[in-house]
Amino acid sequence: MPHTETPGTEAAPTTRLRWWTELPLIVLVYACYSAGRLLVRGDVSDAVDHGLAILRIEKVLHLNAEHPLNRLFTREPWLGVPADFWYASLHYVVTPAILVWIFRSRTVRYRAARTWLMTSTFIGLIGFTLLPTCPPRLLDASHGFVDTMAFYSSYGWWGGEASAPRGLGGMTNQYAAMPSLHVGWALWCGVMLWRYGGTRTAKTAGVIYPLVTTIVVMGTANHYFLDAVAGAAVMAAGLLLTPFVLRSADRARTRLAARFTPVAQDSGGTRATIVSGGCQTSAGERIPRQREQRIGAGAEPDASPTDAGDGAPAPAR
Repeated sequence: MPHTETPGTEAAPTTRLRWWTELPLIVLVYACYSAGRLLVRGDVSDAVDHGLAILRIEKVLHLNAEHPLNRLFTREPWLGVPADFWYASLHYVVTPAILVWIFRSRTVRYRAARTWLMTSTFIGLIGFTLLPTCPPRLLDASHGFVDTMAFYSSYGWWGGEASAPRGLGGMTNQYAAMPSLHVGWALWCGVMLWRYGGTRTAKTAGVIYPLVTTIVVMGTANHYFLDAVAGAAVMAAGLLLTPFVLRSADRARTRLAARFTPVAQDSGGTRATIVSGGCQTSAGERIPRQREQRIGAGAEPDASPTDAGDGAPAPAR
């Protein structure tokens, strides 16, 4: 009887995922992303022009919430300091934690979730390459922004160069602001919590986390509102591309497996495929030492080698 799946369920992966293969893969992808992010540093003047252009568009559309939020975070340390800690740490803690959680408790969903995150991240790298953007905190002071992470640097491990630890500012691309992957990754985390959390608390966290992250990136003057919108758009594009990426990966794995699968050789030295145990013989084909049904009470247990294969005696020579 053919196997049918219950509607709404997802088939288990054909290859069981192992943490010792997944961890190096994720580390490799993130290392390639980080290296690429450093290598695509654009011209500073172009980055400033792009930042000012975004700011002008937001003012025309009345979307420039960065100024009031930044003034609030600068004036109120009880908001500004936690926001800086939020920006400098949760991006690198919550996302891996949710990946591990899905890997352990939602194995069937993990591969698609991981592929979505990675695909979107590389799309973001394309954005950094094509549109280097100066964040609000690096604009001239006449534009009214305060770098809260530099302002409150005595409270944390970061210096005046984004969320990088003191002395390591050269290891980050400060003009990789468009799109905001802080917002993009937070949105991914929110979707995972909402879909697979299973409790009201998890669903509430799935809504609050990306919303608060969006407020934090603007209030700390690390991103414009349109950076956050672009981060959400990048995640949407990654979600749409995920099925294609998965199918392409499956085809590549199948081709590699076929290329490196060992084959048997017959006595003449030609390559012959290994026949599986569940195959059937064609009409008239005999398997060595195969027993046939008895035709009569006096029939021999084994048919004569000269049998025609259909139960009738062979003609006399």
